Amino acid sequence: MFILAGIIAAFVIVVFLVLRYYPAFGAGPSEERRLRLRRSKQYAGSKFVNAIPTSMDSTTKEKLEILVQFVKGNPASRPAKPLQTKKLSGNDLAPAKQPSVTWFGHSASMLRLDGKTLLLDPMFGSAPSPFPFVGGKRFSDRLPFELDELPVIDAALISHDHYDHLDYGSIVRLKNKVRRFIVPLGVGPHLERWGVDPAAIEEHDWWDEFEYEGLKLACAPARHFSGRSLNDRDATLWCSWVIEGREAKVFFSGDSGYGPHFKDIGDKYGPFDLTLMECGQYDPRWANIHMMPEETVQAHLDVRGSLMIPIHWGAFTLAMHDWTDPVERALAAAARLGATVLTPRIGEPVPLGDTVYPTSKWWEEALALKGAAAGKSNKERICT
Repeated sequence: MFILAGIIAAFVIVVFLVLRYYPAFGAGPSEERRLRLRRSKQYAGSKFVNAIPTSMDSTTKEKLEILVQFVKGNPASRPAKPLQTKKLSGNDLAPAKQPSVTWFGHSASMLRLDGKTLLLDPMFGSAPSPFPFVGGKRFSDRLPFELDELPVIDAALISHDHYDHLDYGSIVRLKNKVRRFIVPLGVGPHLERWGVDPAAIEEHDWWDEFEYEGLKLACAPARHFSGRSLNDRDATLWCSWVIEGREAKVFFSGDSGYGPHFKDIGDKYGPFDLTLMECGQYDPRWANIHMMPEETVQAHLDVRGSLMIPIHWGAFTLAMHDWTDPVERALAAAARLGATVLTPRIGEPVPLGDTVYPTSKWWEEALALKGAAAGKSNKERICT
């Protein structure tokens, strides 16, 4: 009994020390910052809330079903072989002469607009986890670039503090390249703990409108949640971003369930030349916080988007659907609803204002490789 009690006590102490001192978990607000958070209309009691009721509760039966499904796994939830990314050239990283967007897998993207370079949710780590060595690994063996190759970044825009959007290792390596971090309320302390100069951080609430380096920006609503540890659920705000320059207007959805906020954003800020819309890691059991692909297309239409690039897929397995389902379902919905969906490869720059855009089904190459590998395996079994 004494030995068991000692083991339990040691375990509790270790967990406490890790949660308190391991930097990847980030940091909570000071009392002074907390007072500012309480002034937000999105703050209720001791946490942030969505504009409409958004339950994330599940029954005991659903919890057990989810656990069993994740333990069992889905072989088609990730590519059979590592995805090949398009290597960015020196010209792709040189000062921009034309507005463009480059998707890096999941939600991470680079936007070049009015001569400025912005990173959106720059998660470049190997796994969306506080302990990357135990998390589900990225689908590709390498990024389209080395972090040291990136030019000076005028601003990094963060949508919320989940690990697949705000990565400790990426921020530590980027912090001296990024001139300004623009984040929703409460996210600043994470960055400060990781060594970002507080003067380079600005926090915003929903519907804040402001300018940065000639760009017009707005922090817009989303329907989601936040948290990086065991006791900080909804301690920070989540959001989407409106980015308007002389050359184009772009909407970045962050993570969100479907809701009336998309039409509100479209009415206030639309139309948009391009939307980057969450499309992946969904399940009917948590559709309140992650859109189904058909809802993604409808949300794009609600904000009055012209072109859409599906994001939040192609890099990690965070749900049990096949890894290609998000884009295939989005394309099918777009065909029915008359929306235009672009499908760039990971690392492929998409110039804005062109008349020809990437629409190839490049993921079918990976599926073909899987089929060829399966065929070879079958032949080997027949021979033996």
